[in-house]
Amino acid sequence: MNWQLLLSLKRFGDTQERPRIAQDETRLGFDVDFDRIIFSSAFRSLQDKTQVIPLSETDFVHTRLTHSLEVSVVGRTLGRRVGKVLLERHPQLKELGYTFNDFGAIVAAASVMHDIGNPPFGHSGEKAIGEYFKTGKGLQYKAQLTAKEYQDLIDFEGNANGFKILTESREGISGGLRLSYATLGAFLKYPKESLPKKPTHHIVDKKYGVFQSEKAVFLDVVQELGMQQKSSENISYYRHPLAYLVEAADDICYTIIDFEDGINLGLIEEEFALEYMIKLVKDTIDIKKYHSLQHKTDRISYLRALAIGVLINEAVDIFLANEESILKGTFEKSLLDKCKYEAQINDIIKISIDKIYKSKEVIEKEVAGYRIIADLLDVFVTALNNKYNCNASNFDSLVLNLLPEEYKSKTNNLYHRIMQVCSYVSRMSDSYAIRTHKKLTGNII
Repeated sequence: MNWQLLLSLKRFGDTQERPRIAQDETRLGFDVDFDRIIFSSAFRSLQDKTQVIPLSETDFVHTRLTHSLEVSVVGRTLGRRVGKVLLERHPQLKELGYTFNDFGAIVAAASVMHDIGNPPFGHSGEKAIGEYFKTGKGLQYKAQLTAKEYQDLIDFEGNANGFKILTESREGISGGLRLSYATLGAFLKYPKESLPKKPTHHIVDKKYGVFQSEKAVFLDVVQELGMQQKSSENISYYRHPLAYLVEAADDICYTIIDFEDGINLGLIEEEFALEYMIKLVKDTIDIKKYHSLQHKTDRISYLRALAIGVLINEAVDIFLANEESILKGTFEKSLLDKCKYEAQINDIIKISIDKIYKSKEVIEKEVAGYRIIADLLDVFVTALNNKYNCNASNFDSLVLNLLPEEYKSKTNNLYHRIMQVCSYVSRMSDSYAIRTHKKLTGNII
């Protein structure tokens, strides 16, 4: 892979050739991507989607929106710092007009939308959609779908759904949000389809990143960017290098900030937690300043800022030291999996799993989310299919009046009809999913 192709400013949906680098006096080329994401309805729904604590009654904990904004800030810093060195290593990029800000803008845009495809109720929302088609009423559709189509459903993946949201064309709108190919490439952490599932030690095989419905779009993007094919047996590619920075920004934020949420909510004892945080920042902490802070939130904020700074430095150094293998596709792990603080990070994540993600408050609401999502899928998929088969009941007709027009396109393809409903449900916020469920089950009081 080479940087000149990887930094393509071509926009998805373009009908005319676009210069590879084109700047505007007021909005720099790749900055437009960030702006378009921020103003999208899919991004706005993140303000009421679970990050750690579903439907929290406090105003402190992070939502998907605040998490995404914080990831974009870290991502921008990572991109700029890496970009500054890459421009020195590859002077032809500077001659073509690229700046270190371009790298920062691409990573920031891909970072701010990294969770845009996640359903309501956190990662359990993905599992709930999958379970509906694997063991629930959705199992009835298996025989009518191809193996890959069915796998998309039973292993519903927020990353693939995000790519769908960003690129899906609708009547009168071509190319989705019309983002640059460079930003779309950086977004694709797992550039492969759902089957075959062949687990390897390579990070790109951990999950998948494209549904069958977006296969043609995906191939257009990866081929335009010159991304290297990993396997000739199926649609599978090595990552766009900047995807490693997007992943690192997310890893840094959820590791440190989810932990911070747990401490402030009282799920993790402060003294116990701070011991682990201090191990991570032992080389940069000002002990005198730390002990001068009188309030718990101030002490935690200080350690959080130091920890993020430490991990940013690590991620930048590891990326630059391994640029060649990253471009070749032979770098098999995430950046933080190769850092010297791996043991400390794993300790913090383990505590977060035990004390936060498995807390009673989280599990109770995830259980409710399973039921809500299954019911929503069942009602809407049934109604849409009955309408197509010309045997819709009065109830089905009423239900379809609740389904926005863009999710009711007339298609004889069962897979696409089901994906329309999955797309609609996945874009719901937590609260909207609950309100819709109440209406459909007659509980309107």
